[in-house]
Amino acid sequence: MGQLKGIRVMLVDDEPNILQFLELGLLNEGFEVRTAPDGMTAITLAKEFQPHIAILDVMMPGMDGFEVCRMLKKTDHIAVIMLTAKDEVDDRVKGLNLGADDYMVKPFSFDELLARIQARVRNQFPHLFGEVVKGPFRMDDRRKEIRLNERLLELSPTEYELLKFLVTNHGLVLSKSMILDKVWGYDFGGEENIVEVYIRSLREKLQDKEHTLIRTLRGAGYRLDLS
Repeated sequence: MGQLKGIRVMLVDDEPNILQFLELGLLNEGFEVRTAPDGMTAITLAKEFQPHIAILDVMMPGMDGFEVCRMLKKTDHIAVIMLTAKDEVDDRVKGLNLGADDYMVKPFSFDELLARIQARVRNQFPHLFGEVVKGPFRMDDRRKEIRLNERLLELSPTEYELLKFLVTNHGLVLSKSMILDKVWGYDFGGEENIVEVYIRSLREKLQDKEHTLIRTLRGAGYRLDLS
């Protein structure tokens, strides 16, 4: 579940047992999690924590989940999933009209909540769901972008696929024929030397003049080293 790392979830519920259960479960899935026992605390926490997703209980003393949802949706780009013990259409309609993105009735299964969180991430934060981090490289396959130490690399489509293949298989020796098969395809009819041309271009864009990132192993192929 490494894809979920970096996604911030705020849990808001006045029942400590529910908060603890959900917090432990979401932490185990790779989320960053903070909890609030009431609505006012949640509003303050949201400004500091800046969650991607808020899971709000509707029935809380003082400021209820509806009011928290309304205030969060005023200023923040945040996905809201509301929880209630009532299976009433009016409550669901009220929550959705205030901007809630989803609604679940207690009791619910953790797996279902996780699936709904993932759906919200895909819909509202696809750039987060698609990112993979390997050492100094951050790869976003949805955007077809790769960053090196947070510097966006200007890559052609083929350069992107080649660098992604090298980074994904870092530490392994990759032969030219293997690279051709995986990046250019089995039906590629050109010369193996095309790999050398693209490797040279990647090294320039990576500022890898000493070949410490992409190493050439004569007679064997190439290896990308992250250490």
